[in-house]
Amino acid sequence: MGWRYKAGLFLIGAVVIIWVSSAEVTQGIFTDYKQPFAVTYFGVSLMVVYLPIALIKDWFYRKLRRCSSKSTQSESSGLLSSPLKHTILEVELEGNFTRKDSGLDLSGKSLSLNCAEGEHPKKLQREFTTREVIRYSFCIAPLWFMTEYLSNAALARTSVASTTVLSSTSGLFTLFLGVMLGEDSLNMAKVVAVFVSMAGVVMTTLGKTWATDDSQLNSSNGKRSLVGDLFGLLSAMAYGLFTVLLKKFAGEEGERVDVQKLFGYIGLFTLVALWWLVFPLTALGIEPKFTIPHSVKLDEVVLANGLVGSVLSDYFWALCVVWTTPLVATLGMSLTIPLAMVADMIIHGRHFSAVYILGSVQVFAGFVVANLADWCSKRLGL
Repeated sequence: MGWRYKAGLFLIGAVVIIWVSSAEVTQGIFTDYKQPFAVTYFGVSLMVVYLPIALIKDWFYRKLRRCSSKSTQSESSGLLSSPLKHTILEVELEGNFTRKDSGLDLSGKSLSLNCAEGEHPKKLQREFTTREVIRYSFCIAPLWFMTEYLSNAALARTSVASTTVLSSTSGLFTLFLGVMLGEDSLNMAKVVAVFVSMAGVVMTTLGKTWATDDSQLNSSNGKRSLVGDLFGLLSAMAYGLFTVLLKKFAGEEGERVDVQKLFGYIGLFTLVALWWLVFPLTALGIEPKFTIPHSVKLDEVVLANGLVGSVLSDYFWALCVVWTTPLVATLGMSLTIPLAMVADMIIHGRHFSAVYILGSVQVFAGFVVANLADWCSKRLGL
């Protein structure tokens, strides 16, 4: 277990804490400023800060490569300018030609051994150009915005624990969509995982929750809570589709695209082209009439929550996937379920019925089975 893997495990814990903390802060914002669209638009648009970071990084790498190439050329010229080193170089070249003529092709022998052992060289995939990254990011930006908006709209109508449980089912939607788009395989263990997790979702939706601060969600707002659960489920579906499309575009290990640039252009597209959505959402009654924050303190909280809860946590999550494995990262993210429940208990004094708790356990168990489905199928022959 190398240092990258250990750091990835540490970042998984950090992302889980950031996501749950950000959800609690977002719900606190909605008590004084119930504008899910404004909070989403601001948070997603902030990802535009990735663009200057990516440009500075590219400039720094180009400068390092230029300095490295200059030092290599100077060493080569110094080697050829020395008469003694020139003679040594000629002797080495003659020796290499002699060994080649004698028939000892070590590279060919190594290649034949590798082929005999079934070790085929990994197919390298071309990295996308900046124009291709821009075109793709502009295509998936509305999908990512819809995912974030539905999640925030759910937080405005229901508890953090319920939103977290429903959003955590995105892995199961990712499985089905991945099978449909040729990015994953389906077996009996994965089907069992889907039914276990979906049963848990139904139980958490039907389970009772109550709190001392039920002024936010009182008995007369039961319909709004049900709508919040629906928004959380739709957010999970949109997130699953976004994940599958991102995997198809980025490649197995993200070697085809710079994720910072991709998210940066998503933020730019959101900032420029999606502001008008507030008008149809308000006309349909989904979104309240738009207002700006009424205090500087609230502005600071929204800004800090956007930077930490959206920009920073998304980057940490990408490092988790790269430094560990997608399986470990996805399984680790489901730890938000018990953490959100504990946070609601401590912060809001919320209580959960046995049906709700059992449903949360089933959702977590469904994720465990889904992530270990391939291993279980090989061992049990399912």
